[in-house]
Parts: sequence; C-alpha cells; structure tokens
Amino acid sequence: MILTHSVKVCLATQPCDLRKSFDTLSCVVEKQLKEDLLSSKLFLFLNKRADRVKMLYWGGSAL
Repeated sequence: MILTHSVKVCLATQPCDLRKSFDTLSCVVEKQLKEDLLSSKLFLFLNKRADRVKMLYWGGSAL
C-alpha cells in the first residue's frame, strides 16, 4: 500500500477490541467518529494496551 502525503489520518481515541471485523470497524467510523468511510482517509484503531494497531482504508477499489 502506497500512501501519498495528502492522505489524512484519523486515530480513534478510545481503545478498540481489535478482534472486531472490518465491517464492524466501518460502523465505528460512521457512527462514533462521524466520518465518511469512503473519504480516502486512513483510520487507525489501537487496542487497550496500545501495542497493536488495526488500519482501515478505502482506496477506491474493491479488489
């Protein structure tokens, strides 16, 4: 994955259960973060200990 300097990064401030699926995390983006999932932003979620991260990014292709 290659990101340009124009990609904005959104970090969830509350710890997240990283066992959640990407579908569930997309609901977190829309309902809790009030962001558009298809906005070409990079969404980062941390676990409770903040030693793991899960990224969610829509690059405009379903492939």
